[in-house]
Amino acid sequence: MSVGLIGLLDDIAGIAKVAAASLDDVASQAAKAGAKAAGVVIDDTAVTPGYVIGFEPKRELPIVGKIAAGSLRNKLLILLPAALLLSYFLPWTITPLLMLGGGYLCYEGVEKVLEAVMPHHAHQHEAQLGTVALNARSVEDEKVASAIKTDFILSAEIMAITLAALPAGSIWKQALVLAVVAIGITVAVYGVVALIVKADDVGVALARRDGASAIGRAIGRAVGRGTVRGMPVLLKILSVVGTAAMIWVGGGIILHGLEVYGPPAIGHLVKSAAEAAAHAFPPLAAILEWAVEAAISGVIGLLVGAVSIPVVGFVFAPAWKSLKRFLPRRQNTSAQ
Repeated sequence: MSVGLIGLLDDIAGIAKVAAASLDDVASQAAKAGAKAAGVVIDDTAVTPGYVIGFEPKRELPIVGKIAAGSLRNKLLILLPAALLLSYFLPWTITPLLMLGGGYLCYEGVEKVLEAVMPHHAHQHEAQLGTVALNARSVEDEKVASAIKTDFILSAEIMAITLAALPAGSIWKQALVLAVVAIGITVAVYGVVALIVKADDVGVALARRDGASAIGRAIGRAVGRGTVRGMPVLLKILSVVGTAAMIWVGGGIILHGLEVYGPPAIGHLVKSAAEAAAHAFPPLAAILEWAVEAAISGVIGLLVGAVSIPVVGFVFAPAWKSLKRFLPRRQNTSAQ
């Protein structure tokens, strides 16, 4: 074998090692950055199943698929380029935009609380806002449009949090990490959502299962009946968790923004309260510190959401209705 060929193979091996190390670095950064957005991911997973409730079983997975496709488009085609451009040219805009997204999450969460506490007022508010989709032809179109709208805000928070967690480096590496996080989180979230919404069908199939033995049939039917009976409870729990997560995550984002732009006393006050709770019971110090910060974030989220509802109703809703008059519309068909 010639010396030149040996040198070429050695160069190729070196390039392969560098590429492998780079990919490993991307995967490591993606995992760490994705973990920073865990609160928003939980929120996204808990909120989405509510958009599928009320539809025929055969439409559940197609609806989840439409929302997942919209989520992926949001992340890869809109939010990823926008995040990189803003980070490169206007880095100071990231935190204010995050705060706007946090305010929207607070609004959505408090609106759901209002719907649970005062359904009549909630329905009046929804009627005042009108539909989300410009060309909704069915209830399904409207639900999908509403879910993708909420997902856009959640996805923006995920991408911004991910970008903020990345170390300074090549813009191409940052883009690759953001893409990995976007695809990974979308697959994980909507994979779990698909399992949740189809769990009752799996339960029915197990309840009707004819196993090879009497014990197998009995176990399968018991598990199936338990799954069917437990799913309504699980969906209600997820609805509550999703609402709480919206308010908590939104409030936490706004609190972080206030620490950046507001008086330093805000951050010191929150940190002091969390540390006081941690010192009061050292065995659970980390849990208590997190709980106090989450509680303060939740209170801020409730306050921001409560203020935003009349603002949306009296300012943004009339502006949205005026804008929709100038946009093309298709005639709605009957609801599904």
